[in-house]
Amino acid sequence: MATPPDAGGSAGASSAWGGRFSGATADIVQAMNASVGFDQALALEDIAGSVAHSRMLAAQGLMSAAEQAEIEGGLAAIAAEIRGGRFAWSVAREDVHMNVEGALADRIGRAAGKLHTGRSRNDQVALDLRLWLRRELTELGEAVAAAVSALTGGAEAHTGTLMPGYTHLQRAQPITFGHHLMAYAAMFLRDLDRLLDARRRAAVLPLGSGALAGSPLPLDRHRVAAELELDAITWNSLDGVSDRDPALETLSALSILMVHVSRLGEELVLWTSQEFGFVELSDAFCTGSSLMPQKKNPDIPELLRGKAGRVFGALQALLVTMKGLPLAYNKDMQEDKEPLFDAMATARACVGILPDLLGAMTVREDRMKTALADGFLLATDLADYLTDKGVPFREAHHAVGHVVAHCVATRRRLEDLDADALHALDENFGPDALAVLDAARSVARRSLPGGPAPAAVEAALGQARAALAALRERLGAGGPSAIERALAAGEALPAARG
Repeated sequence: MATPPDAGGSAGASSAWGGRFSGATADIVQAMNASVGFDQALALEDIAGSVAHSRMLAAQGLMSAAEQAEIEGGLAAIAAEIRGGRFAWSVAREDVHMNVEGALADRIGRAAGKLHTGRSRNDQVALDLRLWLRRELTELGEAVAAAVSALTGGAEAHTGTLMPGYTHLQRAQPITFGHHLMAYAAMFLRDLDRLLDARRRAAVLPLGSGALAGSPLPLDRHRVAAELELDAITWNSLDGVSDRDPALETLSALSILMVHVSRLGEELVLWTSQEFGFVELSDAFCTGSSLMPQKKNPDIPELLRGKAGRVFGALQALLVTMKGLPLAYNKDMQEDKEPLFDAMATARACVGILPDLLGAMTVREDRMKTALADGFLLATDLADYLTDKGVPFREAHHAVGHVVAHCVATRRRLEDLDADALHALDENFGPDALAVLDAARSVARRSLPGGPAPAAVEAALGQARAALAALRERLGAGGPSAIERALAAGEALPAARG
């Protein structure tokens, strides 16, 4: 747990930017201007960027090897304090960057002043945010992959479990529960693909853009990118410091992901209701009522629905923040982090609980089978029967509509009609029409790729697992750099590249 920021000290003449100023900053301005209360979440990314930057400066002759070693050792020690919750954050130092640099100066003295050579906090925070996104998107991607595995496992167990399929929340046609779960597997596979695309586009180095116009110093941006295992460097310094597309793209992908999470939550709410009763959740995932002793409430699925709004709001907030900003950096952009951090934490919590939630679900096959008996779910099969006999589908549709109207008027189900009754309603119905009125047969015949037939679902399972394996391979290949992993684990930093 990080130490809370202190409120002591003053900014102005004594701050990193205070050479121009002769007086102290007003306390109320200092409090509003400071971002360390939330951007300390970027601390290890900030240190990783500083390690890579210092190695490049030494290689370019802009600091000595001894100074670089002293800086790197000091940064590693500060990272250990941060990991252990022992680091003393200061509001007077404004942000994560100056807190780390100030602590480094406290630790090693004057040599720390060389670390900021050739960079600005503008390009520094842009780098930190991209590194943070790469880490968080990797971890969220792993959670989404686990959710897909849980869904495919459930689908495999229920390839033959019949249930009603719905449109407009009205019973429509027979499908299987496995087919229904595979719909969500397909959604989450797309989500994982989007998250990986967002991660790839975030993995670009903005450091070297300076405040807005780069640097006249002989910096080697490609070397820094290689140290941090980033795919490329930004090619315009104005864009490098003012671009927040990686955050916007991530929030967009998170919003779509949360649409899918919310829809699954809604279906679980419906399915666990007494009106449906298709599934039951274990007590561990439900709560009761303080007044009504009989209640068993699906709070977690409801929260999955409710928390989606927080993520959507974060996307809207950052879009509004960015839409009117002139180039390059503006202080408004400090408002990018809090909604992004909250949205990411929310999405990770919601996706992370899905495997256990799905594992806590008992499928009530008897209730699903009972629901198939009402609602004329096999009406389309009767129309298909007539189509097979050569009747144009529009005529077949009308004829079966007449059959359904007759059943409604006589309070009967389609399955209650005999061959003579069907033939009396339309002469194209023969004695073999009754064979159509079987839900298992209906599902089995819908064996086109992507269909609900058990064989088609099994084929889809194979495709989904192959797609997931390919996405997992991508997921494992583009995560945080060796420097970041070492800092996070408290291990020795890897040797410099080149």
